[in-house]
Amino acid sequence: MSTASIDYYEILEVTRDADGETIKRAFRRKARECHPDVSSAPDAEERFKKLNEAYDVLSDPAKRERYDRFGTADGPGGFGGGGYGVDFGDIFGGGVTVDLGDLFSSFFGGVTGSRGGRAVRVEGRDMSISLTITLEEAAKGLTRTITLDRLAPCPECDATGSADKQGAVTCTTCQGTGQKVGYRQTIFGTMQTQVPCEDCGSTGKRVENPCDECQGSGRVIDRESVDIVIPPGIGDGQKIRMREHGEAGIRGAKSGDLVVTIRVRAHERFERSGQDLHVRLPLSITEATLGARKTIEGLLEPVTVEVAAGLQSGDKTRVKGAGLPIVGRPDSFGDLYCHIEVIVPRKPSDKARDLLQQLSVEFGDSETSNADDLRQRNIGEKVKDFFRGKEA
Repeated sequence: MSTASIDYYEILEVTRDADGETIKRAFRRKARECHPDVSSAPDAEERFKKLNEAYDVLSDPAKRERYDRFGTADGPGGFGGGGYGVDFGDIFGGGVTVDLGDLFSSFFGGVTGSRGGRAVRVEGRDMSISLTITLEEAAKGLTRTITLDRLAPCPECDATGSADKQGAVTCTTCQGTGQKVGYRQTIFGTMQTQVPCEDCGSTGKRVENPCDECQGSGRVIDRESVDIVIPPGIGDGQKIRMREHGEAGIRGAKSGDLVVTIRVRAHERFERSGQDLHVRLPLSITEATLGARKTIEGLLEPVTVEVAAGLQSGDKTRVKGAGLPIVGRPDSFGDLYCHIEVIVPRKPSDKARDLLQQLSVEFGDSETSNADDLRQRNIGEKVKDFFRGKEA
């Protein structure tokens, strides 16, 4: 979406000199008004997306400075500063993937009166993101700092939900049980049932003097930076759980966790199998025949490979300990497997062609050679003898 024609200040209904706290409060207020869960307007979803886009730009000093100067958060060239490989969902400016079932229920009557008598979840939900890293980063380990928006404890009321910070009191409608008696008509007559209490959202507690900032829920939308420590050797698809970095619970209840799924990009040279690495190793005819000591570019540093004589295309040789570290065991590593590919010269020089023709005779490829005698000797020794003779 192009940002050049959008007035983010107008969307948030703030002045151009508004400070960060004013912008945050405006976003919270507008989010409660236009979220698709409560707004019946046909364009509610689009308005909410634009609201998040506006907050994402104006709450970030660098993006806001570019927007104020150039009319777009992407800067004069039309390109952003580049991503960090974080896959967020489409909720809030920083974005996370969460279950929206009753995420905003505390804002929309969920605590002081749930919609349709539906019980409100008191503990915070888990949130999840997908973080993409390179194979080199997976080998070294790293700390990645991300910014996300979540329902966090309200700072105005200390997460109590009440303006006087006294907290909630027992609901007089259900006497603190969270349930009340309901009646419904059936073919057998009127039946009595237990239903969630609408006045307290089945929590058994209600706030008499709700906080203006959080509407009595004890939590508000907030932007936070989180440091994710990724251990060396982590595998694609593995998860890191950040305790209590997910959605805050209602009025101080336990927060959910942030679950980070690590995705490791495919590498252009190395294939990964657990903690082992696999790489293609081209060899010349003479290297494959005589054996060689090769230094190749490893994942993080050069690796020396001892190639035994007589290896064929499709064979492999192992370099112990040159693979990826094992998670939790920093002194233990997987192995590196080098897959041999013998390279035949497409256009050998005249001198090389002459030597190869002589070698062909020595190997018994010519019809005039005594093939039976030649086959009795080790092929590697014959090549060595051949070149020793040339040196003499």
